[in-house]
Amino acid sequence: MGPEVTKISTDAKPSPNADVVVIGGGIVGVCTAYALAQRGVSVIVCEKGHIAGEQSSRNWGWVRRNGRDPRELPLMMESFRVWNEFAARKLDTGFTVCGVVAVARNAADQKRHEQFVQDAQPFQIGSRIVSAAEMRDILPGLRAPYRSGLYNPTDARAEPQRAAPAIAMAARTLGAEIIQHCAVRGIERQAGRICGVVTELGYIRTSQVVVAGGAWSRLFLGNMGVDLPQMKILSSVCRTAPVDGLPETSAYLGSVAYRKRDDGGYNIAPTMNLSVPIVPDMFRLARQYLPAFKAEHDMVRPRLDNRFLIELLTPRRWALDTPTVFEKTRVLDPMPDIRLTRRAVAALQTMFPAAEPIHVLQHWGGLIDVMPDAVPVIDAVPDVPGLTISTGFSGHGFGIGPGAGQLTADLATGRTPVVDPTPFRLSRFTDGTRLSIVGGF
Repeated sequence: MGPEVTKISTDAKPSPNADVVVIGGGIVGVCTAYALAQRGVSVIVCEKGHIAGEQSSRNWGWVRRNGRDPRELPLMMESFRVWNEFAARKLDTGFTVCGVVAVARNAADQKRHEQFVQDAQPFQIGSRIVSAAEMRDILPGLRAPYRSGLYNPTDARAEPQRAAPAIAMAARTLGAEIIQHCAVRGIERQAGRICGVVTELGYIRTSQVVVAGGAWSRLFLGNMGVDLPQMKILSSVCRTAPVDGLPETSAYLGSVAYRKRDDGGYNIAPTMNLSVPIVPDMFRLARQYLPAFKAEHDMVRPRLDNRFLIELLTPRRWALDTPTVFEKTRVLDPMPDIRLTRRAVAALQTMFPAAEPIHVLQHWGGLIDVMPDAVPVIDAVPDVPGLTISTGFSGHGFGIGPGAGQLTADLATGRTPVVDPTPFRLSRFTDGTRLSIVGGF
């Protein structure tokens, strides 16, 4: 079972017309709706399950600029602006400045951190290299030997189980329609342009559609002939009872990461040996993902489980006049790898021996939507006029979601983009661009 998400009251049935229909009620979908509604654009969010039912409520809860891929930094700057706007409006997102630090275990880590500080210099985000002695002040009680750290004291955290629902309600207050338990079966076109969407609750006439479907996006887009090279990684997280003796600063400590929760407990997650479910798409996309697997070989490992058969038997094409897989499976709720989360907790206890005993209350799993270069696709698709894609956030979507929502809204309405969208274009996977993974701790 996933974490308990704040339940909200939403609209029972969509209106027959909208300027924009957003498919997906995760953090990016509701932030897109919020941005559109602020501008007076009529928008309907259709969510097949419940708001933030999947990875938007299952992530670590970090809101960081530290260690980001430099291509994402302009968007992350916009995200911080919007997170602070939410705080000023007193939305219940749990946004709290706490700082984020990542340790350097070896010379290669140090070199990567130094390169990030150099790359981030134009953005003046405040990230800096700290010595091992300084880290003992930032992370009091730490007993593990590290060479140095990459530290940003103004990075933040938020509460994933509350944030997207709160933003959805704010968007609804501004005029957006938020429809839960409303699967979109597909998109209809006329003369090549989008003219509407077919949902299980009725037809919506619209000329603009945003696909923000997270791990479902490749399957959905494939039915309309759009090839999105997206895969999934299983992330396992646990939450604890309140603990005294662990730091306020969120930290990436090599094999384990944590952040404090508002309730005094912690989210703790392993960062190594994350499971990549072996599915048919792994073979279809092998050539595009091979560089990523080589670069991240110590972080991921293939796992054969029931997802292979599930995805093998899932139709890749379907008609729009009968129920689809989106109605059959409302929420992806994978089993976590509890061995990994238990090891992470034990490692953290060893690193902070003076802390109180750590009592785990819950484990959960989530499927992260990843791209070959770990950078999202946020793009208006030229071949399908009226279609905008916003997905593939590769585990970074929660913190960057508010900025992604602003950019997605810009692209869907033809407004001047808040940041340059070129790094996020879909065509980079087919136009000969050399892909690389740049960010990460």
